[in-house]
Amino acid sequence: MSRRNHLHDEIRWRAVGMLQTDAKQSAVARELNVHRCVIHRLWNHYQWDQNASRGRGSRRRRITTTADDRYLLQCARLRRTLTARQLASQLPAAAGSSISRQTVPRRLHEGGLFAR
Repeated sequence: MSRRNHLHDEIRWRAVGMLQTDAKQSAVARELNVHRCVIHRLWNHYQWDQNASRGRGSRRRRITTTADDRYLLQCARLRRTLTARQLASQLPAAAGSSISRQTVPRRLHEGGLFAR
């Protein structure tokens, strides 16, 4: 089996067409050289909303930039006793964008810092 991150739309529609003609999922998977669970998920998705195309751009945008994240990490390393609320209140003064208290631990966790 070949390694792919996703199926192209033309292959997805080809698989749906084969499944609509009562072909077995395992046979379609063998024909397209993908794992059977990929075809299974594709068929379930198609039956749910009659669409085999991949959704694009549906993820939520990040509030902070990479520079903001670096600034938060730097502040947390320099002043280890600051709480998440205090760190969140420092960012608007430095970068001009405000973030919630819950975002701070997420960004610190992504940077490799953890609560003690």
